[in-house]
Parts: sequence; structure tokens; C-alpha cells
Amino acid sequence: MFGLIQDQPLLISSLIQHADRHHGATEIVSRAGDGPLHRYTIRDAHARSRKLAYALARLGIAQGDRVATLAWNSHRHFEFYYAVSGMGAVCHTINPRLFHDQIVFIVNHAEDQAVFFDLVCREVVEKLKPHCPGVKHWVALADRAAMTRAPAGTLCYEDLLAPERDDFVWPVFDERLASSLCYTSGTTGDPKGALYQHRSTVLHSYGTALPDCLNLSARDAICPVVPMFHVNAWGLPYSAMLVGAKLVFPGPALDGKSLYELFESERVTMSAGVPTVWFGLLNYMAERKLRFSSLERLVIGGSAAPPAMIDRFEDEYGIEVVHAWGMTEMSPIGSFATPKEKHRAAEKPALRAMKAKQGRVIPGIDMKIVDGEGAEMPWDGKSAGDLMVRGWWVASAYFKNPPGSALRDGWFATGDVATIDADGYMQITDRSKDVIKSGGEWISSIELENIAVGHPAVAEAAVIGVPDPKWGERPLLVVQRRPGAQIAGEELLAFYRGKTAPWWIPNAVVFVDALPHTATGKLLKTELRRRFADYRLPATPT
Repeated sequence: MFGLIQDQPLLISSLIQHADRHHGATEIVSRAGDGPLHRYTIRDAHARSRKLAYALARLGIAQGDRVATLAWNSHRHFEFYYAVSGMGAVCHTINPRLFHDQIVFIVNHAEDQAVFFDLVCREVVEKLKPHCPGVKHWVALADRAAMTRAPAGTLCYEDLLAPERDDFVWPVFDERLASSLCYTSGTTGDPKGALYQHRSTVLHSYGTALPDCLNLSARDAICPVVPMFHVNAWGLPYSAMLVGAKLVFPGPALDGKSLYELFESERVTMSAGVPTVWFGLLNYMAERKLRFSSLERLVIGGSAAPPAMIDRFEDEYGIEVVHAWGMTEMSPIGSFATPKEKHRAAEKPALRAMKAKQGRVIPGIDMKIVDGEGAEMPWDGKSAGDLMVRGWWVASAYFKNPPGSALRDGWFATGDVATIDADGYMQITDRSKDVIKSGGEWISSIELENIAVGHPAVAEAAVIGVPDPKWGERPLLVVQRRPGAQIAGEELLAFYRGKTAPWWIPNAVVFVDALPHTATGKLLKTELRRRFADYRLPATPT
């Protein structure tokens, strides 16, 4: 016997239709350059998305075609999200900060039919065009006045929209059709495509908007600092429409000054981004003794949030920090470090220890840790194993690979090493490729990095394993000092005493002007390992 409920597919177009009908007057604000902020409403954005859908059809874009962007967070990029997926094509966001060869590979592998780009990416596009013969249209996300800066032979976004009507009717189709394509930002090998569907994206929006997750509502003004080319800005352009929240797009200016001024002028209540961005904001505010007037909470993900960062936001500024974890193959969010009822009476150290973890799963996601033989390990907060996930928005295969080829007995191997405690809180102890094996025992580079960042003179830190004749590998600490700070290596190593096992303490410290990062802001440890491949450690502790 089947239930007697209407059968309506879960489609991305339904999100903006809902937001238009019930929150149409809510603002969407966008900063594209040094000029005034662009302002319009959700209803305006929906109308322009429908105009763009007509324009795409006129360009020959059909259901299933991939249409790409090289763009930052803006109102035009937002319109693109809904127009492309809504008409049945595939919204393919590309990180413009990737290496040239990686972008060439991604565009050609995806077989993109058109590429829409910000003018700040024009040099990338000029180098790209000769190597991507399959792209039929290059479109600058600009108005006619700005086209003097566009590469030759490109179309103007506003000219495309101008003649079109805004009454496009979003088609109804199978909710399992592909909606979006994001490629991994892996540091080795060719990027791999995670191909999302309408169903998975809508479910992800519902799951992440819950109170124990992003905690979104129509009362929020949301600023997605995480770029829209980084796993769909963690789904915020979708979940914001689900609840009817105000959106504030920062464009490419993610420095501390620009973000602070935007947060204050637009009364932003919630934002999300990677730790490197928040370091810049904290330093800017500390230097000028500034305070927030509207910001209530931050979501930090992409890489582990150092406990010292969480402490500064919460203790100094009264901002609630939620630690999130996920990956491209998970659309991307899988867990949040939000408290349970039992934490109401928890002492501050216990609460902060919980917040430093990557958290417990969102409904719709499951996880486990396994040993080298694939046997499930206990949830005791101590046993570390390979982290496996499955769920409603987890990839089963990479684009152009056989269905299910990315799974092991129905589970996706994340490549992380983690523990899970009795309450279900997961903590990443390392990436499987970054963990340091010293004398047959594992050392967590993440834990050592978090301790270093807790020192007031340290801006950022990375720990890598370097060869040691006795122990196989030992940890080397690579540090970027805060501006104007002075600290010697011996003083920093002494800072570790009493905070970790003595044999975990790094053998040496190297100070650098800046640490290398991936195009999505993660520490690029492959580059550090290459740079320090011939490094010789001082005497090893016994």
C-alpha cells in the first residue's frame, strides 16, 4: 500500500519560486568592485534568472549541457545558479585560482558548452580560450560599459538578458537529473568531478538549514564568504532561498577591512568561510579595536578551525562559532559541532573541546571509522581509523566513471583519519596522507598546528613529517609570525610542553614569510614537503 501524497519532484527551481512567492521583497546585495553596492530583491533576481534561461536556450544550451563559471560571489553568479540548473542544464563552477593546466583539464573534461566569467578573471580567460575548443560561447558577467575590458570575441551578460522576457516556465523533470558539477581541489592527480542532482541539492538545503546546523531563518542576513566556486558556497545560495533570508555577496574582496565594513553596513548576522579568511578579519579588528554590531555566528570549515580562533571570536567578540566539516563529494556539508542538551551544564573547557571537533552528522548522513582491514572501530573518542560516509547527498562515483565506483560496500572513503566519541562527535586527527608516523606511532599534524596557532605571536602554522634516520619521520613546524611579532624557535617549542605528549613535540621550527595554500585556502602541504624534502633535523629526542 502506498501513501496518498502528492508526488512533486525536488527541483532547485522550486527553491527560488518559493522565495519569490513568500519572501519576494527580501534584499540581495552584491559588491562587484569599488563602486556602490548593487541592490535588488529576490523577486528581481528570480525574474532575471528566467530571462537568462531564455538567453541560454537561444545560445543552444540544452538539458544536460554543462555551462561553466569563472566568477566570485555576486548577484549575476546567483542568477546563473538558478537559470542553468532550473532549465535542466548543469551549473559547473570553476575555481579561477587553480593552475592554468588544471582549469584547461576541467573545462575540457566537463565538455563545457559556455563559460561565464567575471572581468577580474579576464587574463585567465585569455590564456584559456585557445586550449578549450569545445567552448562555443564566452560571456562576461558585466554590463555594456565594462566590456572595454573584456577579451575579444566575448558576449556581454547584460546584452544577453536585455531582449528576453521574464516569464520563462521552469520545466518539471526527474529530480535525479544532474544539476551541478564541482571538481575536487585535490593537490595530486587530475581534479575529479562530483556531479550533484536536484534531489540531493534540495535535501542538502533542508539538512543544513536545521537549527543544529547552519540555523538559518528569514530573520538572517547571510554573507557567504566561502566562494560560490567552492562547492556551491557550501549550499548557501540554495538554503538561503529555502528560508527566505537576505543574501549579501562580497565579490572578490575578502580582506579583513572589506568584510568588516560589509558586515556592518548590511547588518550581516551569519557568515561562513575557511580559517584563513577569519584570521585576516580577526587581525584587522584587533589592530583597530573594532566590534561587531550585528554578527551573531560564524561557520568555519574547509580545514580545521584552530581552538584559539574559536576562543577569540567567542570570548573577545561574543560571536558563536560553529565548526563544520564536509567535502566536495558530500555536496559538501556532513557534520556540525553543535551542542546537545547534555552540554547545557558543561564547563567551558569541555564545551570548547567539543566545539573544536568536526561535530556530529546532519540527518541524512551516516559515518563510521574502520581499521586497515575494514572492520568498524569503537566510538570511544580515542580509537582512530579511516573515516567512511554515506547519505542522501554523498557522491557514488565521479563524473564519467561507472556508477558506484567510488564506494566500498556502499560507503565513501573520505581520506581522513578520525575518532568518534560516544556522543557521535567526530574529530579529524589528520588526512591519511598528512599523518606523521614516528617510530611506528602516529602523530597528528592538525593537533600540533592548533597548539602553535594558540601562541599570540603565530599567525599560521603547518606541521609536516621529514625523514629521520632513527624514527623514520619526525614533525617539522613551519610558522608564519603575526605582523611585528618576535619569537624564537626554542620559545615556541617550549610552548608545547604540557600541551601534548613529549615525543609529539616537533624537532624544529622554520619561520617563513607566508605559507602556501591551495586555491580553496587549505594549507598546501605537498608544496611544503617538496620544499623541505632535503631538510636535516637537529638531534632527535629520545
